[in-house]
Amino acid sequence: METTSTHVFYVLECSDGSYYAGYTNDLSKRVNVHNRGKGAKYTRARRPVRCIYQEKHETKQQAMKAEYAFKQLVKSKKIEYIAKETRGEDI
Repeated sequence: METTSTHVFYVLECSDGSYYAGYTNDLSKRVNVHNRGKGAKYTRARRPVRCIYQEKHETKQQAMKAEYAFKQLVKSKKIEYIAKETRGEDI
């Protein structure tokens, strides 16, 4: 099992108000890559981006599963998810 490094599911808010969700093991480096235009194609034209949410997981698989589940939500549910997690409420 991969447990030696941090695995992060993250959400960026783009300059147009849209969200981008991803996975990384180095969040600050990944956000910088997105803002330099070298990240995902989606964020390239929507810079600058800022990280509005992150979840740490023990394994890459867990983080990627959380990313996938988040991407299946409509935007209103994404906003609700981020708000509840930020406040520490149960979903």
